[in-house]
Amino acid sequence: MNKNIYPCIWFNGRGSEAGKYYAETFDRAKVTHDSGMVVTWEAADCTFMLLDAGPNFKPNFSISFMVMCETAEELDRYWARLSKDGKIMMELAKYPWSEKYGWLEDQFGVSWQLYLGAGAPQKFVPTLMFTGVNNGKCVEAMEYYTRVFPNSKIDGVMKYEEGGDDTPGNVAHAQFYINDYMLMGMDSSMDHGVQFDEGISIVVTTKDQEETDYYWNTFTSEGEESMCGWLKDRYGISWQITPARLLELMADPDREKAGRVMQAMMKMRKIIIADLEAAYAEA
Repeated sequence: MNKNIYPCIWFNGRGSEAGKYYAETFDRAKVTHDSGMVVTWEAADCTFMLLDAGPNFKPNFSISFMVMCETAEELDRYWARLSKDGKIMMELAKYPWSEKYGWLEDQFGVSWQLYLGAGAPQKFVPTLMFTGVNNGKCVEAMEYYTRVFPNSKIDGVMKYEEGGDDTPGNVAHAQFYINDYMLMGMDSSMDHGVQFDEGISIVVTTKDQEETDYYWNTFTSEGEESMCGWLKDRYGISWQITPARLLELMADPDREKAGRVMQAMMKMRKIIIADLEAAYAEA
């Protein structure tokens, strides 16, 4: 699994609270960083970033997180915790695809699908729902992403048949990898009233300017630029293209130098590493 790709969830004043909540909810989970604005927590070699950035956006279930549970007891523990003060979207029950499965939205508005299935290669899997203007585009999107990223593949696609619960040919469930990081996808013809937005984004940590330029230029060629390394791709999914060097400079214990780097980054669309280095080195 590639640990340089991970989801980021937008919060409004409750990021630190949510980080502690998830660390207490999931087995062997822990908060690894909390600056107030940025919180990260990890479990089972998976990383989540929580961005406490105000009321502009909030997560919705166009991107949910599949949790692959080893035992029914594990699944029941997570369900009891996450469903408290949350909202049930699909009741916890036996389904054709799993002996035990349920879908819920927790108290922070983050959606989780709990699935009983031992031996999964990745514990937490971002799951993309292609609905509304994107309905029917799941296969197209998977083919696109697996072209953009190296070490990528589509690992399985199950489609709706005639008489099924959705449009025949739409994807009921699929999984794919981008640079060895697993995601899942589905189509939905229902009017859910949600779309991909900045409420949940995907961070790609890049090794150098060449890799940063590649992802930025590829995605924005049919998408939309934003600020501070953020962009939207052709489907409206938000990505943060973040050079590893930016993270290193901003973590410097010299707060004056780190502050100059932050100020330089805030003025950028695509991140330019040389300009960050120049800001860092200012006398």
